[in-house]
Amino acid sequence: MRGSAPQRIDCTVDGHPTAAWLHSSGANAPTVARPVLMVHGFRGDHHGMDLIAGAIRDRDVIVGDLPGFGLTPPLPSGLSLDSYCDHLAGLVAEVTRRWQVAPIVLGHSFGSILVAHMAARRPSTAAELILINPITTPALEGSAKVLTALTRFYYSLGARLPETIGHQLLANPVIVRLMSEVMATSRDRGLRRYIHDQHARHFSTFSDRTSLAAAFDVSVAHTVTEVAGQLRMPTLVIAGDKDAIAPMAATRAFAAGLADAQFIELPGVGHLVHYERPDEAASAIMVFCQDRD
Repeated sequence: MRGSAPQRIDCTVDGHPTAAWLHSSGANAPTVARPVLMVHGFRGDHHGMDLIAGAIRDRDVIVGDLPGFGLTPPLPSGLSLDSYCDHLAGLVAEVTRRWQVAPIVLGHSFGSILVAHMAARRPSTAAELILINPITTPALEGSAKVLTALTRFYYSLGARLPETIGHQLLANPVIVRLMSEVMATSRDRGLRRYIHDQHARHFSTFSDRTSLAAAFDVSVAHTVTEVAGQLRMPTLVIAGDKDAIAPMAATRAFAAGLADAQFIELPGVGHLVHYERPDEAASAIMVFCQDRD
């Protein structure tokens, strides 16, 4: 990883304050290298992408907090697929203005849904696309629909209860730890401690209960497969073969059906590639990006 900590850079996107962090490439990187703009997953914030961003050594990496998470307030119009896509398109424009070159756009998990739909609607925002642990299976269908319904009830109940009780339910450390235990596949005790600590620190930095429930609804109502036919740009897909949230068979089929895709399948890892295999993911990203500078 880079030795220096990421630097906060405050952005304004269509008048909306947006917190973002710059992982600077330093003086040794070629000046022509295009930056990477990373979009994190559901309930996380920019911290979740720190390991991958820090391992990318040949270009700047910008990681923003999505509206409603971390230090970026929710959007005045509410959180929906449309509003998220519009916001991210504005963030791409802001990064392009500051760096004088368009970024290469990356999304992890929930972020993969958002950047894929943005790119499908506005191809000019993403000449290339990187999707890590993309959501390829509809959460409201198939074997996961019962669990999804229960989880939706959990978020809805948290939004309807009195504020103090509702927030305590949604940020309950036992529930957060259970989520973390389910998602982590590594048997390395030190790495598991790190993952659980990261989730304990950053999984409850949502701005408010209503926004969290709205974002959850977006996350389970959509997939990247809905817009697969419209993703004509070069796309790098990175996924783990033990991913229980986005099963590998569906991810393989998604990648195979893209017009111009490179597919990296990492063995022995699930939905937390960004924590469990950041160096391998960063290496694949750097190779992909170098061909497009």
